[in-house]
Amino acid sequence: MSETKTIVWYPTISIDDLWEGEMTDVEVEREVVLLVHLEGGKIVAYQGICPHQEQYLADGTFEGGVITCHAHLWQFEAETGEGINPKGCRLFRYEVKVEDGTIYVGVPEGTARRYNRCVAD
Repeated sequence: MSETKTIVWYPTISIDDLWEGEMTDVEVEREVVLLVHLEGGKIVAYQGICPHQEQYLADGTFEGGVITCHAHLWQFEAETGEGINPKGCRLFRYEVKVEDGTIYVGVPEGTARRYNRCVAD
């Protein structure tokens, strides 16, 4: 039997403030969250801090479906949050929904850790 987590939804920004092909960071429950508007209209949300040396991912680039951290050029697949360089690392992913033109980020209630850390090989 799997445990079901309750999701608490927090409003962030207007969908009009995040164009397709862009990313930005927002604060949700005292945590930095990265919002990414993928080509085709889907919006995803990840931890906003690079799991390598805690740099803001929104200060990096988002090109060709890849999020690149500005500090040490770590890269993540924007669709899934999986590490490209290096592999084996992944970003914590939040649930997202859009209602009445507002982007909401879903935070799992009771989850203490919403942040992944990785070290360079």
